[in-house]
Amino acid sequence: MIIKKLSDVPPVSMPGYDQVKKQIVIGPDDGSEEIVLRYFRLEPGGASPHHTHDFPHLVKIESGTGTVLDEAGHERPLQQGDYIYIADNEVHQFKNTASEPFNFICIVPKRGEG
Repeated sequence: MIIKKLSDVPPVSMPGYDQVKKQIVIGPDDGSEEIVLRYFRLEPGGASPHHTHDFPHLVKIESGTGTVLDEAGHERPLQQGDYIYIADNEVHQFKNTASEPFNFICIVPKRGEG
């Protein structure tokens, strides 16, 4: 069994992700051979690229407000307590639309964090 606090995991910047930090909270280094639990912090004005992956995402908004942009360019508002499922190859982009940090948990298969 592994028990961690978010503060135990150093945040890292991501190339191509404006004002975004990522922490791998639980992953292969902890013995998780199938899934990876990641924590993202988007600073005000921060955003991920408008992109896609060949793996699904499970997302839970922890704090702040933002949007998720779909393939057609429609923005849907997000706030604390929202849950999102992003299917394989579904185009998406997360954006912080507020003056406070926008934080969320993102769970992916191990191949999504390689």
